[in-house]
Amino acid sequence: MPRVTVGISINSNPPLSRTRAFIRAARAMRLDSVWAVDHWLGFFPLSIWDESFSWLAAEGGSPHAYFDWPTLLGYAAERAGNLQLAVGVTEPIRQHPVQLAQTAMTLSHMTKRPPILGIGSGEAENVVPYGLDFSAPVGRLEEALEIIRLCFESDGPFDFDGTHFKLDRAILDLKPKPGNEPQVWVAAHGPRMLRLTGRFGDGWYPAIPMKPDVYAANLTTIRNAASDSDRDPARIVPGMSAFYVAAPTNVEAREVLDSAPMRFLALLAPHYVWERHGKIHPFGEDFRGLIDFIPQHYDREVMQAAMAKVPSEVLAETVIWGTPDEVIEQFEDLVAVGLRHVTLSPVSAMVSKAHAKYALRTTLKISRALHRM
Repeated sequence: MPRVTVGISINSNPPLSRTRAFIRAARAMRLDSVWAVDHWLGFFPLSIWDESFSWLAAEGGSPHAYFDWPTLLGYAAERAGNLQLAVGVTEPIRQHPVQLAQTAMTLSHMTKRPPILGIGSGEAENVVPYGLDFSAPVGRLEEALEIIRLCFESDGPFDFDGTHFKLDRAILDLKPKPGNEPQVWVAAHGPRMLRLTGRFGDGWYPAIPMKPDVYAANLTTIRNAASDSDRDPARIVPGMSAFYVAAPTNVEAREVLDSAPMRFLALLAPHYVWERHGKIHPFGEDFRGLIDFIPQHYDREVMQAAMAKVPSEVLAETVIWGTPDEVIEQFEDLVAVGLRHVTLSPVSAMVSKAHAKYALRTTLKISRALHRM
């Protein structure tokens, strides 16, 4: 059975010294990958971004200040050593798929290990405020994945006649560094996206927590789609972007779940998570969570009222949580049904400086446990 690999999300916000610190920490902990994020706009509304929400707000700066991910990963390549560099995730709306393929292949010449192009269908916050088209995002992604594969595999001119993209004898003759070909990991949750992962992906990178039986069923969908496309299902890495909360005791972990940052994250869960517990999402019965959320559309009063409505059951389902040993047990259950890569994001670090320091220690403990699985 392949070894479980572990990554962390690196800070993609200024100052750059913080990014360097994340990379040094990842190397010291002997992790396998670091993941930059791709945002023009962050999730946290300025209307609630103050010290009462998170100690990070008191540090100054906007929650919407993000580095450009290709530039950041190019900078990180010189410092990464054997770490695999990844973006988790971009989309083919703000960048043309040919440009994404070019970026991935360029990075392969800078890194020791294959770069990962994490890609999804996008989120409204990075698209709608900038006047870009957010209609048919999954259809656009499907075409983009086909084009990216054409860029990776074609010599000389190639054509593509789609609804969203049209190429007429297009050429991208850049090739990756031999033996260091980029990987494409798809951020898939729904049935159509899962099938796209099987058809085009080298990895699966969901962000919404799943119970082991759901993870296993979704992985089966991916592998069946791969087989139907004459691809080897075993070559697709089953991953997860794991937001987690850890505290010395279960009671303390439950208290962290009740904090303002965790209540906010629960609002980014889609409506069906709320419906499982007999609740209607405060932002509407059809609200798709982070896909639909545009932070500047919500004032402080609306946000505070919505956070107050988050039930404990939804809080508990939004992140993996508990003592470090309990968190490890939950990962063990997922590894048993196929999980092979975990990107750790200790969101409890937002609550206080003390929780941030504890998160660093638990990330080391959890990553070592995952490596032993």
